[in-house]
Amino acid sequence: MSVQNIEIKNLLIHSLLKDCSLSAVLSGVIAVTVSYAGPLLIMFQAAQLAHLSDAALSSWIWAISLSSGILGLGLSVWYKAPVIIAWSTPGAVLLVSSWAGYPYSDAIGAFVLSAIITMILGISGLFSTLMNRIPQSIIAAMLAGILLKFGIDVFIALKQLPVVAAPMIVCYLLAKRLIPRYSVAVTLITGVLFAYTLGYVNTAPIHISLVEPTITLPTFSWQALIGLGIPLCIVTMTAQNATGIGVLKVDGYNIPASPLITTTGLASLVFAPFGSHGINLAAITAAICTGKEAHQDIDKRYIAGISCGGLYILVSFFGGTISSVFSALPAALISVIAGLALFGSITSSLTIAMGAKDDKESALITFLVTISGISILGIGSAFWGLIAGVAAKSLMSKR
Repeated sequence: MSVQNIEIKNLLIHSLLKDCSLSAVLSGVIAVTVSYAGPLLIMFQAAQLAHLSDAALSSWIWAISLSSGILGLGLSVWYKAPVIIAWSTPGAVLLVSSWAGYPYSDAIGAFVLSAIITMILGISGLFSTLMNRIPQSIIAAMLAGILLKFGIDVFIALKQLPVVAAPMIVCYLLAKRLIPRYSVAVTLITGVLFAYTLGYVNTAPIHISLVEPTITLPTFSWQALIGLGIPLCIVTMTAQNATGIGVLKVDGYNIPASPLITTTGLASLVFAPFGSHGINLAAITAAICTGKEAHQDIDKRYIAGISCGGLYILVSFFGGTISSVFSALPAALISVIAGLALFGSITSSLTIAMGAKDDKESALITFLVTISGISILGIGSAFWGLIAGVAAKSLMSKR
């Protein structure tokens, strides 16, 4: 290693240590916790309906975790911004209803097609061009509509498990006044302590085992390519990547979309034979890491992206263990911490959405359609909210 390379390495390490903060690191930890707590249950449901073996399921979890971790960590360092990568939750929902109709190798072929289309959209710049033409107020309204449910779930959880949820909410409010940077972290610790003390943490099913990745060569059938591959790409691009770009923009990160989309497509292609249905820009968990709760200084929040990516890599090798760990925590605890961590993002999204004088009606339409939860042609409400807002903007525009 040359002297110049050693100096660059030392400067990088020094910069990371200087910018590192407990709040940013814990934001990454919370993002990973939320990622595994909810979407993983959807994946288990899809795996059961598709009759996947335990080995195939563990390989699937390993593939999406490792690819998300490597790419998220690398992009966060490269752009010095909290670029959070995750697997396609809408895609997993699609698999629940569609995967059982196709052989496993055909499904892998559909995953490959979805990844290739994503790469083409990224390399060509089509996706970036489209995103640049959509007003920020409409993107913020779509994001607010997606995040709103998580805020509401905080108070639903308060009814379901008040002895855990109530102390967490009180702790969060007090911590926001006294130690705002660490409010979410302190609230998470409080919730776990209360849940464990009161006997709501079930440690019986937790077991530790290393994953053994299995590779499956893809086969291609037009039925799987059209019925699974193309819809998977559509829901991932519209419900995840579009929203992920929106999260970054709303919080002040103007990172070019094309390289992000291209690299997620490439990583999805590489890991598809191991069972990965695709990775993408995160939306919900990204908002946890890009907001002020991670760090007051926007230039130091990239540490949350590094923390998130590093933890993904670490836990990827324990695919069979992950589900048992998160199933031990009460669902209400996960709902409360996820919602509280997103309060800041909900506030900023609504402020931006309603702040533009000329776009208030179109932003409101986007917000209402998004929270409606409608699904048309298998595509979720986030996409239709975006379409409705842009259409309303066009109809009301003088030009």
